[in-house]
Amino acid sequence: MTHLLMITAYFIHAHRRWHASIMVSIIIIDTGFPFYLYLTHDWWHRLIEKEEIFSFLLWMHFILIITLYMFYAMQVHAALRIIRHHDEEARVDHKSQARGIILLRTLVLMTGALLVD
Repeated sequence: MTHLLMITAYFIHAHRRWHASIMVSIIIIDTGFPFYLYLTHDWWHRLIEKEEIFSFLLWMHFILIITLYMFYAMQVHAALRIIRHHDEEARVDHKSQARGIILLRTLVLMTGALLVD
């Protein structure tokens, strides 16, 4: 559901308040989700006892998440440059990073769905 909301926010970029509030909310949700999973699942059993720590899919998912977080950081930095300095180059960066984030988030959701136990 949040993925569709993110795509919607991408297309309503002209409404800056809505766009920014939706995107910031999704970034906060995505950042907090690993903590939720850590607190609600038995990771020792799954990763160590079932030996899923050696799974290529798990490591690919982890690397995609780290990449997504790096894109989020670059996206926020570009947005702040747009807001503070009205930087047109930052606007181009922000738009291309947004496309990358949508693609990366799609891959994270797909690999996460494959890892659901």
